[in-house]
Amino acid sequence: MSTKVKAQRSPLAEAPAATLPATIPTPQRAYLIGKVDEASGEVAQVSRFRYLPGHPRQVRFDAKAGQFNIGGTVPLGNSLRFIPLAWRIFQDDILNMGRKLWAELFFADDKGAICAVLFHGYSVENLYRLIEPLFYDDLTLADVVVKVTAEKKQTTKEGKTATYYIAQFSYEPAPAEEVAARRDYARDLPIWRAETYTGAADIRIQHAYTVPEDGDPHTPAAELPAAVELPAAVELPQAA
Repeated sequence: MSTKVKAQRSPLAEAPAATLPATIPTPQRAYLIGKVDEASGEVAQVSRFRYLPGHPRQVRFDAKAGQFNIGGTVPLGNSLRFIPLAWRIFQDDILNMGRKLWAELFFADDKGAICAVLFHGYSVENLYRLIEPLFYDDLTLADVVVKVTAEKKQTTKEGKTATYYIAQFSYEPAPAEEVAARRDYARDLPIWRAETYTGAADIRIQHAYTVPEDGDPHTPAAELPAAVELPAAVELPQAA
């Protein structure tokens, strides 16, 4: 997404336009950054993040292998670090797995792509253990850097030992400017995932999770817009 404004020209007409400094207006949203087109002198306010509403990048937690991956193919290792921008804990029958208690967290990866990751079972209980102390410190998951690590567990049944992994959660302080960028982004855009939305979820906790009124969990990606435009209410000031 981008919104363009014209940078003011210097009165020194003899100077080449490409060498003149452009005045970049202060973004009205913390997730916007200014970029100057040296050829035209135009200043564009562009988003730091990339997101097709309802279709975030899918990050998966493989509880059998104790590994995270993108879409089941690109390995990410046994841990993740991110600042959540939206989340929900809910009970629902999704992904043909029966009715379970789930935690769905949305975040921006190191390339600015908005991602979603799901947890269920004991991992959700561990997330609750992180949310509780944050609550009493007047904080939420959106205020901190969350680290998720796969922890190995073993169980024995009928003399056979099985190995599995659960997610353990910890946190550290997050930079205020990064928190603000994600807060503004979640306010301006509906943060949700079509594949996991049924309209029949029992919501336990929810933050900045927004489904459009006409949200359809069966809308194919091909019918969605190719780019996300800033809401009409976002107006960028002209250069001084």
